Amino acid sequence: MKKLYDVRWSETSENDLIAIVQYIADDNPHKAYEIFKRIKEKASDLRSFPDRGRIVPELLEQGITHYRELIITPWRIVYRVYENRVYVLSVLDSRQNIEDILLRRLTGLQL
Repeated sequence: MKKLYDVRWSETSENDLIAIVQYIADDNPHKAYEIFKRIKEKASDLRSFPDRGRIVPELLEQGITHYRELIITPWRIVYRVYENRVYVLSVLDSRQNIEDILLRRLTGLQL
């Protein structure tokens, strides 16, 4: 029997997803709902296949290899696998500079 992982969303990732859905819903509520479903379903797939995402390239360049991502164009679901859990940490817009976002989140700076 295949091992299943518990997928948990951080407060930050939930806020990211809410912001994405609210922004899109201003113009197209149906599309916002469809995108919400796609992102949640893709993250739920991590229950069975937690290592399917690639290592986050910007972090790999710094030698950080324990964060992975799934791409749902144009969004990136950033997560970490630890023991029998998958922690969804962020849902980022790939059109933005992820290094700036991470720096801002880790330091609390407003760039």
